[in-house]
Amino acid sequence: MVVADPVLVQRRAVRRLDPAEQTGGGERVQDVVHRLGGDPAQPVAGPREHVVDPEMVTGTDGFQNRDPGRGDPQADRGQSFAGRALLRNHVLDPNSDLEWVKKTTGKADMPASVRHNARVSSEQASSEIPAHRSGFGCLVGRPNVGKSTLTNALVGAKIAIISQRPQTTRHAVRGIVHRPDAQLVVVDTPGMHRPRTLLGERLDDVVRTTWAEVDVIACCLPANEKVGPGDRFIIRELAELRRTPVLAVVTKSDLVGKGALADKLVEVSTLADFADIVPVSATTGYQVDLLADLMIERLPAGPRLYPDGELTDEPELVMIAELIREAALEGVRDELPHSIAVTVEEMNPRTDSDLVDIFATIFVERPSQKAIVLGPGGSRLKDVGSQARRQIEALLGTRTYLNLHISVLKDWQRDPRHLRRLGF
Repeated sequence: MVVADPVLVQRRAVRRLDPAEQTGGGERVQDVVHRLGGDPAQPVAGPREHVVDPEMVTGTDGFQNRDPGRGDPQADRGQSFAGRALLRNHVLDPNSDLEWVKKTTGKADMPASVRHNARVSSEQASSEIPAHRSGFGCLVGRPNVGKSTLTNALVGAKIAIISQRPQTTRHAVRGIVHRPDAQLVVVDTPGMHRPRTLLGERLDDVVRTTWAEVDVIACCLPANEKVGPGDRFIIRELAELRRTPVLAVVTKSDLVGKGALADKLVEVSTLADFADIVPVSATTGYQVDLLADLMIERLPAGPRLYPDGELTDEPELVMIAELIREAALEGVRDELPHSIAVTVEEMNPRTDSDLVDIFATIFVERPSQKAIVLGPGGSRLKDVGSQARRQIEALLGTRTYLNLHISVLKDWQRDPRHLRRLGF
């Protein structure tokens, strides 16, 4: 199913109540009419028409490629949550349907048996209200397709660092989306790529381990870039996960026009049998809530996994180290972004003031890289510290003193001992 802009949806989904089908209480409509003295052979007067507004139901514009008759346990994925609710079998209600029964049968009242069946139907309908859902969903894709920005947009707060440099994310970052009836834990993963270092191999392992354990997967494909070999490789691997629904998320949709976006949706629909295809823009918020709805829809019933108000389970020291690395990535190029790592050595509040002292180390792989990060007369390192300190103070809610030190750790991306030291 393609979940697209309502402007692209042209057809209206209409369902009429068939006199031969069953009501929610187990009785066919024609049986009810017969017991009330009507002629079951005659068409039911004033058919109950359920019209689904095209702005509420999407996926009727020819992009759907999942066969709902395959016996798939989630064969109804082809309809949106709103569509399935509106197209659900009509249940006789003793109040709202009284006038309709009078018009059909000429009777002034419902017999007790019909009222009983209607009451049972209403109770069954109430029991169909979905229970609280909770679970995990991950965002996957090649580097620099907008996964971290989308994670922050879904959560509503910055929990993952972002950069124009690829392979910024180096571990699974969990953010929590709270709803009254659900709790979705969104896992931002590193960009999957062809590894050239031991670090790259371990980052790919993080991605595979994550998607093997979640309840739903969102595969991110940027709208402003062509589908490449890396995208196809990831989709082929995801196709082997037969029990986990995979959504295709066309990111950065604000960077292309409507025509180009429609073409992109058609292209993506040919790549695999996705459970849903939805274009989003994390920067403008376009259909971000809809993506959350589609992911939550596929979570199992369960209790809350985190307390209300908690947005991530990332340790503070890890988040501080990431904010420093984010600041250090700005303005650098070539291989240097991949060579930067940060650890927080110490963080202590001062006893005589509200300041928090933070001591951190920026690691690079070669002395020449150290000179670049340091800058002339230490100017660039000072800028990194100022930018990172503002972010850290917003995170901690208090003033901080940030002390940064640069250290050379030769070829740490390829050395297992150094990787363990840095937490990989």
